[in-house]
Amino acid sequence: MSIRLYVGNLSKDLEREEFESVFSAFTDDLVSVKLIADKKTGKCRGFGFVTVKTDEKADEMVEQLNGQIVADMPLKLEKALPRTKPETEADVRPSSDSGGKRSGKGGAARKSEPATAASAAAQPDPRWASELEKLKQMLAAQTTSN
Repeated sequence: MSIRLYVGNLSKDLEREEFESVFSAFTDDLVSVKLIADKKTGKCRGFGFVTVKTDEKADEMVEQLNGQIVADMPLKLEKALPRTKPETEADVRPSSDSGGKRSGKGGAARKSEPATAASAAAQPDPRWASELEKLKQMLAAQTTSN
């Protein structure tokens, strides 16, 4: 299974060839190397991704290259978080038939969008759920003692 690595803290002036040369020692283990560039200017956006064949090689690359100086900037290498897809396309962009104009019918179509966004926002981030529960208990204890 291939592992995707995030490569951050890159110079805006970094060229694709220079970025790829950083990983030249690992060419046999690489699946892909991608420098993310701005669509308008073509300049580096400050990060890229490298896909490696195995988890062991990914760990080795992070250990060897994290902090290495490239174009006067120390690299930040870590395993990339998995991509998350939105539940529906309406969450990503407005529908093409609205054209950005408000309807004169009271915006009935808009009422359903905040409901999905509100239900998603009502769910706590699982990374902080236990801390949130502790805070709720502390707050409840304070309000009952007053």
